[in-house]
Amino acid sequence: MAPIKKQATSESAQYCVIAAPFGGLGILTELVDGSLMLSRIDYLPATTVLVSPKNQLAREAEKQLKAYFRNPHHQFDLPLKPSGTDHQKRVWSSIQVIPVGKTKTYGEIANQIKSGPRAVGTACGANPYPLITPCHRVVSAQGIGGFMKEDAPGLYRQIKLWLLKHEGAL
Repeated sequence: MAPIKKQATSESAQYCVIAAPFGGLGILTELVDGSLMLSRIDYLPATTVLVSPKNQLAREAEKQLKAYFRNPHHQFDLPLKPSGTDHQKRVWSSIQVIPVGKTKTYGEIANQIKSGPRAVGTACGANPYPLITPCHRVVSAQGIGGFMKEDAPGLYRQIKLWLLKHEGAL
């Protein structure tokens, strides 16, 4: 799960915060080569002040995220800003095919892409699109695991638990 980042707002970038069943979601949209794209989603504590979406893409992202909260089988269809190293992209691509309600371990993903479990975990932590690229479906061989760097007390672990329960994986 991606760490919380500072808000960014400019003429080409807009940040909003929407309510989620487990707290809040920050949504950053950005103009990239003339196209509006989703640049990042942040998991935020419930105490975060909500900020209404200011553009059509942010409103669409909010609509699709809420659809996922109603139905974990919802398929996202949002333009994503290209990001990540080649290794991160391989990890994220592998994660995209984990079905709703299922999990894979960091080691299984690592074996699949000829990498190491820690490198897979690091790529999960750098994922700019949690929920859309469902890194919460990647678990430790000994438990749920999860990216905890810069974690507010248990925030990401609680979100991961909520998401896995929501999808029927726990």
